[in-house]
Parts: sequence; C-alpha cells; structure tokens
Amino acid sequence: MRRGAFVAAALAATALATTGLAFAQRPSNPALLIPQEAPLLDYEPVPNPLPVPGDVNMGASADVAFDSHGHLFVLSRGRDAITEFDENGKFIRTFGQGLFVRSHGLRIDKDDNIWATDVSANTVMKLSPKGEVLMTLGTKGKAGSWDEAAGTRLFNEPNDIAFAANGDFFVTQGHTPGPGRGDPRVLKFDKDGHFVKSWGGKGTEPGKFDVAHGLAIDAKGLLWVTDRENSRIQIFDQDGNFIRQIHYAGLPCALDIGKENIFMVNGFTGQLLKLDLDGKVLAALGKPGNGLGEFGEAHFVAVSPKGEIYVADSVNRNVQKFVKK
Repeated sequence: MRRGAFVAAALAATALATTGLAFAQRPSNPALLIPQEAPLLDYEPVPNPLPVPGDVNMGASADVAFDSHGHLFVLSRGRDAITEFDENGKFIRTFGQGLFVRSHGLRIDKDDNIWATDVSANTVMKLSPKGEVLMTLGTKGKAGSWDEAAGTRLFNEPNDIAFAANGDFFVTQGHTPGPGRGDPRVLKFDKDGHFVKSWGGKGTEPGKFDVAHGLAIDAKGLLWVTDRENSRIQIFDQDGNFIRQIHYAGLPCALDIGKENIFMVNGFTGQLLKLDLDGKVLAALGKPGNGLGEFGEAHFVAVSPKGEIYVADSVNRNVQKFVKK
C-alpha cells in the first residue's frame, strides 16, 4: 500500500473514538501516521482472548502487565479499573473501583506489588497483590513540578514506571503534546519513594522530549524511553546521562524488553513491532482499523512467560492477543 493510503487509513482509524472515553491524543501531523516499514511478523491474533462476566465494566484498555505467576493484569478506564486473568486467560477478579480519574500505565514489581499511573489525577499508586493502596506519590488533582527545595512534590501527567534491580524506580511524565503542555521528563525515586532527581523537558535535542511516554530497563540497566511525538527511543543510564537515540516511523508508545527481543507498539500507526536488543526493526504487523489484528491505538504491550503478546488498545477499548504462527 502506498504511503498516502496508509495515512488516510490511519486518519480514518483515529475517528473511531469520537467520544471523550478513549482519552487518546491524536496527532495532527500526518507524517506521524506513516507506519514503520518492515517484514511481516510471524504472529497471528487470537479472537476473544479475555472473556469477562457480563457485569464487569472494563472500559478502554490502558495497559497490560504480568505478575510472577504468569497472571495477566489489565488496567482500564471503566468502572472496574484492574482486572486479573490466570495464565490461560480465565477471568479471576476485578478491583480498583473508584481509584482512578484516567488510568494510564501499569507495572508489577518483583514482589507482585501493582503500580499504576493516573495521567489526569497526576498520581502514581503502589498497590499490594490484594489490591490495597500502599503508597501514593503526587497530589490527586494537582499538576506541577517535583521540587524538593521548594517543597512541591507534584507530577505533571505521569505515564509509565520501570524498576531498577536495586529497587529504585523511574516515572515518565508529560502526556499531552504541543507547546506549553505538560512537562515531559523522567523522575527517579529510591525504593522507598524518596525523590532522587529528574531530567528532560520539552524539546527535540538529545535528552529532551515531546511526550515521554513508555519506559523500560534493559539487561544492562539502561533506560529506554519512548519519546512518542519525536518518533524515537532515547536511551539513558540510571543517572540520566544520554547514551543514544533510535528513530522510527510513527509514534513509538511502549516497550517490552525480553532476553532475546524487544516488542514495541507504534501508537496510531496501528503496529506491533519486533526489534532486536539494539533496537533494530526486524518485523511488524497490524494496521489502523477496528478488526482482528488491527488497532485504533496500540498503546502498551506485554509478553507472557509463554511468549504470547498482549496489546492494550486505548481507542478500540480492547486487549488483543497474538501467538506465533
């Protein structure tokens, strides 16, 4: 398909969610909707992978993550904010009702504590495996800067979380693109939630961001940050020193870094990409749309212990599962 046709299809797909329920930030620049060219990924979608009881209201899917038992947790924007499924996709429970304004990122630490960001409430919450709130960082309903000297401990649209081996954790923030919107940066905390430092700010040069969206840590301890509207990944050490950047077509949203490969979702271009451990694109699948194997916005991705790939689609309001052919 020609690039013009790809852009037209992507623009049509962004019109699928015309209500405010999806809360997606649609790009106005058509160049950002051109997909990454790559060989076809040898995975196929599975119909209806996560059936739920009729009284469960998950809403739009924001993120997906696995615990140490191989159970899948889905963070969504409906009444039932967090939903747990067993290793075979069987519904177990839902919890988190009333905790979120606009849920966004979900991560599970080595002790199976559940961490979630709320991009509208400007908070990061740590929940126990039972779903009890253990810690809240930020002040609900207030956006601002995290400045220990000034005594202000505020987030500005927190997006994602990643954990270092020593228990330190990192938060990306700044969800809304455009001049004067958000404050895209990375914030570092120690294992007890004490602020250490931050870096970033708005810009296109190395170390700056447009939207600091997804976050993952590789085997070397390096931070990979998806700088979404700048169409790149930036890689840093844990002190915030810039290492390198990798440019892609489209809107890199989020990453799952494995032992052999990286899987990345490419936002409104409607793609799931397979990368090598250096970030080189090996294969891709998907396109804009609302059918099986198509995406409104490929928002976050998680790979199961069995190698199954799950993608949260914040526009089509679903989770898609992909298995190797």
